[in-house]
Amino acid sequence: MLQVSYIRDNRELVLERLAVKNFKQPELVDEIIQLDDTRRSTQTKLDNTSAEANAAAKQIGELMRTGKKDEAESIKAKTGTWKEDIKQYNEQLTGVEAALYEKLVLLPNLPHSSVPKGLTPEDNEVVLEKGDKPALPDGALPHWELAAKYKLIDFELGVKVTGAGFPVYTGKGAKLQRALINFFIDEAEKAGYSEVGVPLMVNEASGFGTSQLPDKEGQMYFVNEDNFYLIPTAEVPITNLYRDVILKGEDLPIKNCGHTPCFRREAGSYGAHVRGLNRLHQFDKVEIVQVAHPDSSYEILEQMSAHVQGLLQKLGLPYRVLRLCGGDMGFGSALTYDMETWSAAQQRWLEVSSVSNFETFQSNRLKLRFRNAEGKTQLAHTLNGSALALPRIVATLLENNQTEKGIKVPEALVPYTKFGWID
Repeated sequence: MLQVSYIRDNRELVLERLAVKNFKQPELVDEIIQLDDTRRSTQTKLDNTSAEANAAAKQIGELMRTGKKDEAESIKAKTGTWKEDIKQYNEQLTGVEAALYEKLVLLPNLPHSSVPKGLTPEDNEVVLEKGDKPALPDGALPHWELAAKYKLIDFELGVKVTGAGFPVYTGKGAKLQRALINFFIDEAEKAGYSEVGVPLMVNEASGFGTSQLPDKEGQMYFVNEDNFYLIPTAEVPITNLYRDVILKGEDLPIKNCGHTPCFRREAGSYGAHVRGLNRLHQFDKVEIVQVAHPDSSYEILEQMSAHVQGLLQKLGLPYRVLRLCGGDMGFGSALTYDMETWSAAQQRWLEVSSVSNFETFQSNRLKLRFRNAEGKTQLAHTLNGSALALPRIVATLLENNQTEKGIKVPEALVPYTKFGWID
């Protein structure tokens, strides 16, 4: 959530940056400023009236002590009006603060100055591309056919148990999945992240704190009886560990990682590009999260991007890094890098990670602060990234490493899988 003071002091810049994000309600900016004007004037009236009432109360007490009862009674007669005014101003202030809040939560985060303009994924900027795209043998298969051939994943059994988008991993497919999770966690710990195990359901306050709510409400599974949401990413519970917390400045950055299943309705997704592991309702992911000092958050974002790239390099996967354009960014992000791997059998790029800096957008909602060098509280910056999401990693590993005698497992995973081939 943006800070009202920043919106007031930087109206033109806010409108300019919202335009980069293709925000369709720029009039909200002026409405927010007008509501804040009303809030300020109402607060001033309340403060002045309360001060008058308090001064009068002291004066009445002094007059009563000195025997000037008639004069005290005369002043006391006015206190009823002050009490009524104070009650009215309090009611007005509560109403205008609620209206201001409702407008504020509709504004997305402002994109960083480096974010390119654009409306669709085609407008994203390719930052770099690394690795050689493999030349597959004749008769190479897409991952869903490889999964069936080697009995790694049973999509139909998942449909039977739950529905489409809930695959069942079997045999070496299940072992490969577990190996990747352990590999990603171990690599994160080597990079200084502390592993946490978190709940798979969160309350509304948690969803709001990391800006999934109200923006992505329709994409989250909801448990009506308990008012809980199944998590779309471990970012939500991990970041919310620090809701309403004041941290020590010297403890920053705080680095956590965690593995969880993730649940997404993916409403409206259809077509050939959602086949197999390309788009699921339930999938596993290792998430990295940092709470950082504002002065270092963009340096940390680059470090997180490098960490994800290092994982892809160790797995031997060709990849590219994209800087997302304004129209393709998330609601709460100030800058996002997407990492995509090359699917050799499908002949297209598949997104496997997003790494984002939210600056103070989440921390303002979370009331996540730290004490700076002057001892004053200040909003921290929050960052997170997939390191990595498993389904499309599994898809590209299977497709890119297929040979006439089977599927070769990357060397980095062999200590975890305990096998070097899937045949």
